[in-house]
Amino acid sequence: MSRFRTTLYALIRCAAIWCAPIAVASLAFPAYAAEHVTLKNGFDLFCDHRATVSGKVRLYMDAAGSSFLEVDASDIVATEPVDWPKPVASEDASATPGPIAVPEKLTDADLQPLLSKAGMAYNLDADLLASVVRQESNGHAHAVSRAGAQGLMQLMPGTASDLGVSNTFAPGDNIQGGTAYLDSLLRRYNDSLPLALAAYNAGPAAVDRWHGIPPYRETRAYVARVIHEYNRRYALRHPAALRSSVAH
Repeated sequence: MSRFRTTLYALIRCAAIWCAPIAVASLAFPAYAAEHVTLKNGFDLFCDHRATVSGKVRLYMDAAGSSFLEVDASDIVATEPVDWPKPVASEDASATPGPIAVPEKLTDADLQPLLSKAGMAYNLDADLLASVVRQESNGHAHAVSRAGAQGLMQLMPGTASDLGVSNTFAPGDNIQGGTAYLDSLLRRYNDSLPLALAAYNAGPAAVDRWHGIPPYRETRAYVARVIHEYNRRYALRHPAALRSSVAH
């Protein structure tokens, strides 16, 4: 079983603990109103919006309403509005600041076998890797940032060389290298996904210096967006497991 393939709630709780400060810290980023919801079973989650349907409250995980958690109104013990970082639109060239060398975009179907192969090699969930790719390059194999990070998972040349990746613009090689790097960060931080993602964005030195997620707007927004996207993907693939978790 892949690491992090537990339940959506473990990840949502993780997002609530680490990303709640983003309401203040990321005001420089485009944002929209969402809600931080606490349930009586102790779970915390962020929802895009909610609605009452047939006497039940639906907590929607995305703006389109394609996935939701249905609970009784009495299950909700607290709500708090938050300014959630706006998801990267699918037509955006890249979430990473900087020019795109060649606008060559891979579809989810193109990426799936590459992500699954890398995930199996490092025991990581392909949905997690897909969430990182979406935030890093939005599927553009030739994405290049101003800092020089390259490819689908935005590897710096030095990091790519250390990982044995000779061609950062080759999708399979880039994903294998990025997955290996993420795996090394997860091991370094005892499988703490927020810390590993923060280190992937800002570097391990920054995480070690601040003993946690650095107080950088970009890094905090990055961690929030990746975890939110991972939660969304999990909810779409496992709606029954999601609702069963709340029922119990």
